[in-house]
Amino acid sequence: MPKISPFLWFENQAEEAAKFYTSIFRNSRITSLMPGPDGSVLGVNFQLEGQEFKALNGGPQFKFTPAISLFVTCETQDEVDALWDKLAAGGQVQPCGWLQDKYGLSWQIIPRVLGEMLSDKDRARAGRAMNAMLQMKKIDIQGLRRAFEG
Repeated sequence: MPKISPFLWFENQAEEAAKFYTSIFRNSRITSLMPGPDGSVLGVNFQLEGQEFKALNGGPQFKFTPAISLFVTCETQDEVDALWDKLAAGGQVQPCGWLQDKYGLSWQIIPRVLGEMLSDKDRARAGRAMNAMLQMKKIDIQGLRRAFEG
Protein backbone atom coordinates (compact mmCIF):
# COMPACT_ATOMS: atom_id res chain seq x y z
CA MET A 1 0.00 0.00 0.00
CA PRO A 2 1.41 3.42 -0.90
CA LYS A 3 2.24 5.80 1.91
CA ILE A 4 0.22 8.65 0.35
CA SER A 5 -3.11 8.25 -1.45
CA PRO A 6 -5.61 10.85 -2.65
CA PHE A 7 -8.72 10.89 -0.44
CA LEU A 8 -11.87 12.12 -2.21
CA TRP A 9 -14.90 13.39 -0.27
CA PHE A 10 -18.24 12.89 -1.99
CA GLU A 11 -21.66 13.81 -0.70
CA ASN A 12 -23.07 10.35 -1.40
CA GLN A 13 -21.67 9.21 -4.78
CA ALA A 14 -18.34 7.61 -3.78
CA GLU A 15 -19.18 4.14 -5.12
CA GLU A 16 -20.82 5.53 -8.26
CA ALA A 17 -17.80 7.77 -8.93
CA ALA A 18 -15.33 4.93 -8.32
CA LYS A 19 -17.22 2.73 -10.80
CA PHE A 20 -17.25 5.60 -13.31
CA TYR A 21 -13.52 6.30 -12.98
CA THR A 22 -12.50 2.62 -13.10
CA SER A 23 -14.55 2.19 -16.28
CA ILE A 24 -12.50 4.92 -17.99
CA PHE A 25 -8.92 3.96 -17.15
CA ARG A 26 -7.49 0.61 -18.29
CA ASN A 27 -5.39 -0.55 -15.35
CA SER A 28 -8.07 0.18 -12.77
CA ARG A 29 -10.29 -1.57 -10.27
CA ILE A 30 -12.29 -1.20 -7.09
CA THR A 31 -10.30 -2.91 -4.34
CA SER A 32 -12.72 -2.72 -1.42
CA LEU A 33 -15.95 -1.26 -0.10
CA MET A 34 -16.44 -0.09 3.48
CA PRO A 35 -20.01 -0.54 4.73
CA GLY A 36 -21.70 2.26 6.61
CA PRO A 37 -23.74 1.80 9.77
CA ASP A 38 -27.02 1.60 7.84
CA GLY A 39 -25.76 -0.97 5.32
CA SER A 40 -25.00 1.57 2.61
CA VAL A 41 -21.45 2.12 1.29
CA LEU A 42 -19.48 4.57 3.43
CA GLY A 43 -16.15 4.32 1.62
CA VAL A 44 -14.47 2.90 -1.45
CA ASN A 45 -10.86 2.02 -2.15
CA PHE A 46 -9.91 1.89 -5.82
CA GLN A 47 -6.99 2.11 -8.21
CA LEU A 48 -6.64 4.14 -11.40
CA GLU A 49 -3.65 3.12 -13.52
CA GLY A 50 -2.18 1.57 -10.38
CA GLN A 51 -2.59 4.74 -8.25
CA GLU A 52 -4.49 4.10 -5.01
CA PHE A 53 -7.49 6.31 -4.18
CA LYS A 54 -9.85 6.42 -1.25
CA ALA A 55 -13.36 7.86 -1.50
CA LEU A 56 -15.84 8.67 1.26
CA ASN A 57 -19.55 9.40 1.34
CA GLY A 58 -19.07 12.21 3.82
CA GLY A 59 -22.14 14.35 3.25
CA PRO A 60 -22.64 17.83 1.79
CA GLN A 61 -20.23 19.78 4.01
CA PHE A 62 -17.33 19.90 1.53
CA LYS A 63 -17.12 20.30 -2.25
CA PHE A 64 -14.27 19.79 -4.67
CA THR A 65 -12.30 22.84 -5.78
CA PRO A 66 -10.01 23.32 -8.81
CA ALA A 67 -7.19 24.09 -6.36
CA ILE A 68 -6.60 20.32 -6.44
CA SER A 69 -6.78 18.42 -9.71
CA LEU A 70 -5.80 15.03 -11.07
CA PHE A 71 -3.12 15.43 -13.75
CA VAL A 72 -3.26 12.78 -16.48
CA THR A 73 -0.33 12.51 -18.89
CA CYS A 74 -1.40 11.25 -22.32
CA GLU A 75 0.77 9.88 -25.10
CA THR A 76 -1.52 10.43 -28.12
CA GLN A 77 -4.33 12.64 -29.34
CA ASP A 78 -6.61 9.61 -29.33
CA GLU A 79 -5.92 9.15 -25.62
CA VAL A 80 -6.52 12.87 -24.94
CA ASP A 81 -9.79 12.74 -26.90
CA ALA A 82 -11.10 9.58 -25.23
CA LEU A 83 -10.33 10.67 -21.67
CA TRP A 84 -11.56 14.21 -22.29
CA ASP A 85 -14.85 13.08 -23.78
CA LYS A 86 -15.58 10.55 -21.02
CA LEU A 87 -14.53 12.70 -18.06
CA ALA A 88 -16.16 15.89 -19.39
CA ALA A 89 -19.54 14.22 -20.01
CA GLY A 90 -22.00 15.91 -17.68
CA GLY A 91 -19.30 18.22 -16.31
CA GLN A 92 -17.67 21.46 -17.42
CA VAL A 93 -14.78 22.02 -19.81
CA GLN A 94 -12.27 24.69 -18.94
CA PRO A 95 -9.25 26.27 -20.64
CA CYS A 96 -5.80 24.72 -21.01
CA GLY A 97 -6.74 21.05 -20.79
CA TRP A 98 -8.72 21.35 -17.53
CA LEU A 99 -12.20 20.01 -16.92
CA GLN A 100 -14.51 19.30 -14.02
CA ASP A 101 -16.27 15.95 -14.18
CA LYS A 102 -19.92 15.42 -13.29
CA TYR A 103 -18.93 15.03 -9.62
CA GLY A 104 -17.06 18.34 -9.56
CA LEU A 105 -13.57 16.79 -9.45
CA SER A 106 -11.01 18.69 -11.55
CA TRP A 107 -8.79 16.92 -14.06
CA GLN A 108 -5.98 18.05 -16.35
CA ILE A 109 -5.79 15.96 -19.53
CA ILE A 110 -2.37 16.84 -20.89
CA PRO A 111 -0.28 15.29 -23.68
CA ARG A 112 3.31 14.57 -22.66
CA VAL A 113 4.55 16.55 -25.66
CA LEU A 114 3.14 19.78 -24.16
CA GLY A 115 5.57 19.59 -21.25
CA GLU A 116 8.42 18.93 -23.65
CA MET A 117 7.48 21.95 -25.75
CA LEU A 118 7.03 24.27 -22.77
CA SER A 119 10.47 23.33 -21.42
CA ASP A 120 12.23 23.70 -24.78
CA LYS A 121 15.47 25.72 -24.56
CA ASP A 122 14.29 27.88 -27.45
CA ARG A 123 12.06 30.21 -25.45
CA ALA A 124 10.38 31.60 -28.60
CA ARG A 125 9.21 28.12 -29.58
CA ALA A 126 8.12 27.39 -25.99
CA GLY A 127 6.28 30.73 -25.91
CA ARG A 128 4.40 29.94 -29.11
CA ALA A 129 3.34 26.58 -27.67
CA MET A 130 2.20 28.30 -24.45
CA ASN A 131 0.19 30.88 -26.38
CA ALA A 132 -1.45 28.15 -28.45
CA MET A 133 -2.30 26.14 -25.32
CA LEU A 134 -3.87 29.20 -23.69
CA GLN A 135 -6.34 29.39 -26.59
CA MET A 136 -7.43 25.74 -26.23
CA LYS A 137 -9.85 23.94 -23.99
CA LYS A 138 -9.09 20.32 -24.96
CA ILE A 139 -5.42 20.20 -25.97
CA ASP A 140 -4.83 19.65 -29.68
CA ILE A 141 -1.38 18.18 -30.26
CA GLN A 142 -1.25 19.13 -33.96
CA GLY A 143 -2.23 22.71 -33.11
CA LEU A 144 0.53 22.81 -30.52
CA ARG A 145 3.08 21.46 -33.02
CA ARG A 146 2.09 24.02 -35.68
CA ALA A 147 2.50 26.87 -33.18
CA PHE A 148 5.71 25.44 -31.72
CA GLU A 149 7.33 25.12 -35.14
CA GLY A 150 6.19 28.63 -36.08
